[in-house]
Amino acid sequence: MDVSEIATENHQTAAVPNDRPTKNVAVLGATGSIGTATVDVLENLHRLDPQFGWRLWAVSGHRNVDCLLDIFNRASAGDWGPRRVVFSDAEAAAECNARERFSTSQQHHEHANTCQLLFGDEALVDVARSPEVDVLVAAIVGRAGLESTIAAIESGKRVGLANKETLVVAGDLVRKKLANSDAKILPVDSEHSAIFQCIANTNAEPKKLILTASGGPFRSATKEQMHEATPKDALAHPTWQMGPKISIDSATMMNKALEIIEARWLFDVPAERIDVAVHPQSIIHSMVEFDDGSVLSQMSPPDMRMPIQYALTYPRRLPCPAPELDLSQPMDLTLLPADLDRFPALKLGFEVAACGGTAGAVVNAANEVAVQLFLDEKIRFTQIVPTCQKVLENHTFESSPTLSRLLELDRWAREEACRCADMDG
Repeated sequence: MDVSEIATENHQTAAVPNDRPTKNVAVLGATGSIGTATVDVLENLHRLDPQFGWRLWAVSGHRNVDCLLDIFNRASAGDWGPRRVVFSDAEAAAECNARERFSTSQQHHEHANTCQLLFGDEALVDVARSPEVDVLVAAIVGRAGLESTIAAIESGKRVGLANKETLVVAGDLVRKKLANSDAKILPVDSEHSAIFQCIANTNAEPKKLILTASGGPFRSATKEQMHEATPKDALAHPTWQMGPKISIDSATMMNKALEIIEARWLFDVPAERIDVAVHPQSIIHSMVEFDDGSVLSQMSPPDMRMPIQYALTYPRRLPCPAPELDLSQPMDLTLLPADLDRFPALKLGFEVAACGGTAGAVVNAANEVAVQLFLDEKIRFTQIVPTCQKVLENHTFESSPTLSRLLELDRWAREEACRCADMDG
């Protein structure tokens, strides 16, 4: 199935009226930047779109009790959810007295006594499979979101995919599951949402998908400056407010590498038909080139609430809490070629996208470990990508792995990344 067929199929399916009196949404990873932005969107939709009766049916977090409690109180006060609250880290939740604190909050909301508090990774999968859930927003960072996202796909949900690692780790497997399910994936990443918006209403086959990248905090830095960079330097993203892991990925441009791999599977295009352009203003979110030379782009201010809402409401467009472009002010729209020499993560991303198989799982796991080692000041910034490259080279490639094999290699790659980093140190 090519990219235009995916867009057409999604359009036809999503346009069918929903028989439910409500549109129940589960947000897994609700305490991160994507998750909290999704809560903003749902609050706006609950007020703006009574026809669908939008409800935050379930939320999850890892250990941030305060943030989940705030979301619970906010949604319960407006009677738009939630009915399930999940802590994936049961031990941390117990240490923070999560059960007692939520019980106290429930007493202050008339309808909140129907909410269940759940713990552990299995509860994430149970929520993803729940027949009450219409839409799953997969916003858990990293490989930890894989099983619940796959469970939602197997259960025929609409999935608003922010967890790019699902496709990076298991892209071929996910496509096969989609072929045997009524599930639809709508991209939440601003770049992939932009591509989807450019192709959703055309039957033309794209010649090239062009992902834009801000360039991160080191867009103009020398190799020497990057070698000396501290975690504080790398976390200072110029245009986006994101969590620490994604911010470091943006600094190395590994985030763009993962998006290359994601685009390869999401739109079913080979790696050689994907390109990257640096766009510091983060206004042009991505572009699509067609055979006649036309290039379509999607533009909006750098705010994730717009692509999140589009994934929820497609094919409808409704007023969004995100800011609009202010065309009364002068605006620069710079486009620069990506420097694969200074940012070797991009070269690695194209290599992994072309390979498929086990390559994505191994590089993703190695990167998660290397990023944390850098944040803990145990390796240098410039060691992150070489560590991933070494782990990839040290593994035995398999073209058609099972999910259990991918999870096994994920564990191996994490240990191997630590070993490679220790050797370099």
